Amino acid sequence: MSKKVVIIGSGFSSLSASCYLAKSGFDVTIYEKNDTIGGRARQFKKDGFTFDIGPSWYWMPDVFESFFRDFDKSISDFYTLDKLSPAYKVFFKNNESITIGDSLDKIYDTFEMEEKGSSIKLKKFIHIAKNNYEVAIKKLVYRPGVSPAELITKETILKIGQFFSTISKEVRKEFKNEKLIQILEFPVLFLGAKPSDTPAFYSFMNYADFGLGTWHPKGGMYQVILGMEKLARSLGVVIKTNTTVEKIEVKNNKTVGVIVNSTKIKSDTVLCGADYHHGETLLDKEYRQYSEKYWSNKTFAPSSLLFYVGFDKKLKNINHHNLFFDTDFEKHAKEIYDTPKWPEKPLFYANFTSVTDKKSAPEGMENGFFLIPLAPGIEDTEELREIYFEKIITRFEVLTKQKIKNNIMFKESFCVKDFIKEYNSYKGNAYGMANTLLQTAFLRPKLKSKKVKDLFFTGQLSVPGPGVPPSLISGKLVAGLIENQYKQYKK
Repeated sequence: MSKKVVIIGSGFSSLSASCYLAKSGFDVTIYEKNDTIGGRARQFKKDGFTFDIGPSWYWMPDVFESFFRDFDKSISDFYTLDKLSPAYKVFFKNNESITIGDSLDKIYDTFEMEEKGSSIKLKKFIHIAKNNYEVAIKKLVYRPGVSPAELITKETILKIGQFFSTISKEVRKEFKNEKLIQILEFPVLFLGAKPSDTPAFYSFMNYADFGLGTWHPKGGMYQVILGMEKLARSLGVVIKTNTTVEKIEVKNNKTVGVIVNSTKIKSDTVLCGADYHHGETLLDKEYRQYSEKYWSNKTFAPSSLLFYVGFDKKLKNINHHNLFFDTDFEKHAKEIYDTPKWPEKPLFYANFTSVTDKKSAPEGMENGFFLIPLAPGIEDTEELREIYFEKIITRFEVLTKQKIKNNIMFKESFCVKDFIKEYNSYKGNAYGMANTLLQTAFLRPKLKSKKVKDLFFTGQLSVPGPGVPPSLISGKLVAGLIENQYKQYKK
């Protein structure tokens, strides 16, 4: 048997898998339907402004370093990483705000100033979160979700109660100040679920936040994609853009290749790094593992309404990352997960990379990335986009105490319809499938097809879950499964 692998899509998980497979001697070709690689992590440039159009937070730097170290490389071989100081700023109602520093000591001081005695509670909370992080990274996330036994270790047995409690419960046991509660609940939003639905074990995200810090690759998150592309090509991976995979071909319950731009491409193995649901629609119905009912019953992470805005001046009272929690956190969460609709008073996030990365905007100007979390699958019109831009930009002016509407040179938007069109995203979700208790590890869609031999999947709808670091890990895990299958063929 030869070792020809076709990979669909060129996001983080696909690029990760391609590197591991090529290193193991596989003949790997990536097919990307768009004109640039990166999946959701692409880049947008206009009039001297540069925007990351997808992921904008660089957390868990150890996972990135581990990836490159597997190839005897370092992050510094591909991009420059700066630790943000401060990490981010959170705006609340009544013109109040809290700035999160770049070290635990600074954060303990900030908490103590906000609520007397809270620094002692936070130290205890972070101690548990750090231990959870070490268990998660060393014992759990690098397992492929094949069996429930993967979750059973002496460490996880001691933490069993944390899988049946929630982040929200554990935080609210210790902290009474609503602003501090929201800051501690915020990191699990990267997992795509409400804090009240996220197992307490996932407090390891708080350690990723406070303990490991918030970083920025100089030139933007797309530099990570470019670094991975450079590594992949150096290992022999072929990457083809503007090539749409139209069908995964199956013969005798085994994949035999794909149809790309109406042309048949033979392959021994197919790995789908595109949206999992979309990948299954490329199969004839009898070869699909999961029904439409299965997908519709799952809890998906939010979609987003995104704006990329060029300002003709430098803005005041902002940081690189800014969270606007001046409205009801719980109400917005319910409007995403419980009664899906456009939020009445949305929380939002704003990112200005030009605050720390001067080349991302022309001199004396600012680039703004604004994000409103939304329920996937809701109506998306230009009129609604405009209404919501006006809502958040008006609040932004009030909270940052400046007028900026007349300083907008341009703005571009991206929402539910675009996630579907650009990424074949199920219901236009932005972050994949949420990491709730019943959607964790072996309970997520499988990396290896149960119905088609030599067909595999990777990415944020599969194991281990949503986010950039988990996507890197997903690529490594699925490459390991493919390698093991090949070894079985050789026996």
